[in-house]
Amino acid sequence: MNLPVAEARRLSGPDRVLAAFQRALDTVAGAAVAARPSPGDLQPLPRLDPPARRRAAGLMRVNHTGEVCAQALYDGQAALARNAATRAHLEAAANEETDHLAWCAQRLAELDDHPSLLNPVWYAGSFAIGAVAALAGDRWSLGFLVETERQVETHLGDHLRRLPPADARSRAILAAMQSDESRHADNALARGGRKLPAPVPSLMRAASAVMKAVAYRV
Repeated sequence: MNLPVAEARRLSGPDRVLAAFQRALDTVAGAAVAARPSPGDLQPLPRLDPPARRRAAGLMRVNHTGEVCAQALYDGQAALARNAATRAHLEAAANEETDHLAWCAQRLAELDDHPSLLNPVWYAGSFAIGAVAALAGDRWSLGFLVETERQVETHLGDHLRRLPPADARSRAILAAMQSDESRHADNALARGGRKLPAPVPSLMRAASAVMKAVAYRV
């Protein structure tokens, strides 16, 4: 259930908790609905041999899991944001991440494959991390968003290079996602996001590497 930003802003604390819980259920159950059509729909379904299909599916499963994590991070940050404007910004970004989630799920289905079986675990852990970032204060929370999105930009660029050459459909999805992530980072920086201290980005990259290695296979 993705509420319009203006409506979400009027919710009480308990209502926000219930809305976040509903979003969590939708996310891990694969019930996310995109507000925008998938960029992949503009490309023909490619004919991939089995190894290429498995590689594309593994990469798109990682990206789907990444969007589960992004959704959870934003939900955790928004739930404990101190400023209503920061909360509204996080909720608007989360709605675009819902589009990404639905696009990746659609492409996985087209590839006759499935999301990561560990998505509930990824969601819970990422929500907790987002909540901790929010407790540090809105500027640190926005700085965490900036660093997350910059790392996702780099990750998506790597996957764009690793996709099978014939899979223009997946490539169109990842290119659109990369553009959105860059904008999210720029917006958070403009709102006063602080640069994270040196150990934190490295720890984030290490955690992401574990997630990607596991989600590619499971």
